[in-house]
Amino acid sequence: MAAFTPEVYSSMGLNDSEYALLTELLGRDPSYTELGMFAVMWSEHCGYKFSRPVLNRFSKYKEAMEGEGLENAGVVPLGDGLGITMKVESHNHPSYVEPYQGAATGVGGIIRDILTMGARPVALLNSLRFGPIEDGKAPDAIVRKNRYLFDHVVEGIAGYGNCVGVPTVGGEVNFHPNYSGNPLVNAMCVGVLKMDEVTTAAASGVGNPVIYLGSSTGRDGIHGATFASEAFGEDSEAKRPNVQIGDPFAEKQVIEATLEALATGAIVAIQDMGAAGLTCSTVEMASKGGVGMDINLDLVPMRENDMSGYELMLSESQERMMAVAEKGREQEVIDVFHKWGVHAVVVGYVIEGETLRVSRHGEVIAELDPKLLTDHCPVYHSEQTEPDSFRRAAGFDPSALPAIDPRSALLRLLGTPDIASKRYVYQQYDQQVQTQTVWSSGAADAAVIAPSGAKKGFSVKLDGNARWTKAHPLRGGQLAVAESARNVACTGALPVAVTDGLNFGNPTYPEVYWQFAEAVEGIASASEIMETPVISGNVSFYNESELGEIPPTPMIGMVGVLEDPSKAIGLSPRLGDELILIRTGQALSAHQGLGASAYVVDVIGTEDGYPEAPDLAAEKRLCALLAKLASEGAINSAH
Repeated sequence: MAAFTPEVYSSMGLNDSEYALLTELLGRDPSYTELGMFAVMWSEHCGYKFSRPVLNRFSKYKEAMEGEGLENAGVVPLGDGLGITMKVESHNHPSYVEPYQGAATGVGGIIRDILTMGARPVALLNSLRFGPIEDGKAPDAIVRKNRYLFDHVVEGIAGYGNCVGVPTVGGEVNFHPNYSGNPLVNAMCVGVLKMDEVTTAAASGVGNPVIYLGSSTGRDGIHGATFASEAFGEDSEAKRPNVQIGDPFAEKQVIEATLEALATGAIVAIQDMGAAGLTCSTVEMASKGGVGMDINLDLVPMRENDMSGYELMLSESQERMMAVAEKGREQEVIDVFHKWGVHAVVVGYVIEGETLRVSRHGEVIAELDPKLLTDHCPVYHSEQTEPDSFRRAAGFDPSALPAIDPRSALLRLLGTPDIASKRYVYQQYDQQVQTQTVWSSGAADAAVIAPSGAKKGFSVKLDGNARWTKAHPLRGGQLAVAESARNVACTGALPVAVTDGLNFGNPTYPEVYWQFAEAVEGIASASEIMETPVISGNVSFYNESELGEIPPTPMIGMVGVLEDPSKAIGLSPRLGDELILIRTGQALSAHQGLGASAYVVDVIGTEDGYPEAPDLAAEKRLCALLAKLASEGAINSAH
């Protein structure tokens, strides 16, 4: 095989040093298919090559909550042998290029991540960010584009979530000029499972069949993982083929077929074909299991018969899974999927050694150790520098702010898109399908779910505040955890675990990498003090366009356990109730807490100042108090 030119491998997202490394690891030049496999698996989206050194800050908490086999998300106990699993994922880049399908497939992908844990998906949430949608807040063309993105992203989430049969129970929408050109679309899913039936993605058992499950493979989404690991440019609109196409009705069939097949006990391991498609599923399953695989792509269900092996390995067509079944029991799995009208085809076998062998039309097009793709991904330690804006904000003097009539200021705040009612958004979502939703959007600070057959329930919230994180990343990370915990506690639940969606700009910029590291430290330190470990998460870098970088935007998904979901409370007080204001820490001074506040930004018109540092120990006590008061019936509502 001949060496590839820089033009070829750079078009796939690899740089010179990475290409040199992979040829050294292989001991030869790669095939074209192998080159594509390295490109997607070594992308930031799959390989976490910039974020991994910083995310190690979470490792000691993850080890306590996960354990062997829990690859896609962590699990926390719900009680009576049941557990909760949850994860948040970003679909930012696809949602800019094709907002409806980008948002829809973001929902589908996160559902399958939860499904591969052996859990039934029971709740969806989303956190969305857009540029200004008000006339006069940006040039007319940009406002029109932002409105288009906003409307179609919401429609995509509703169109997929409503049809797939999982309630969309919560979310948030915020706006900032720097999201123009790069909206954020983060989707979260929560599932319920039996603690002793958690599945694994680690393939095992030489001779065991490898089964392709789900929809057929087309050319949509090829190099989608690479696309998600680069900044937007002038050619972004031309990248619609990188966006996957979703079918929620097929997803519903896959959900039911997968859960029924898992119940047979015939499945040894299972993995979603998400980012990088067949490449990621085969590579990760073989690598985690320390085994090899022999895959025949001729057997893969295809939408177009002339697809090359390269296209088949890198396609990100939706609603697909990969499973390893016990030898001799594969027909049980196949029969279940066929009953649900879903493809189920043996496409290969687990083999001795640690070689992944892929063939097409009788020719071997890839043959390599899968660990080269998973364990040898380059890791980069970027420089870190405080932005000038961070140092300038330290000089903010809230006492020097101009006096404004309180009534006028309040009305202006209530009228801003960030604070105004989001009824237009959440009324498009089916919040009651599955009939397990106790409280949902608009009725409580967090959604409350009472899973069928469980004595206990849970509360869940997805929150973030980029104003705080932009002003002071460490405090912003801490405050995001604290706010999510309070929202969950306001329903009467005790917060127990976190999933995080970390959305940042280009990690090669020292200022951005500093923001990322500081925000992660804030989240980790808050989670440690509040005893809400980070059990799963996602990182999305390169969120920038010709209009600039996004504000650093960590989004925190928080889950809390309710001993009795029938005692959960909403946010609306009853007639005659006493109103009580509770604050953690010391009493407020006249101007305290105004730094980076909505008042300063939207009324005064500046983004100066730091947010207040939270008293995390007091936040933890407050959450415990709220849960206790609600369980005793001492409070009727909280906000």
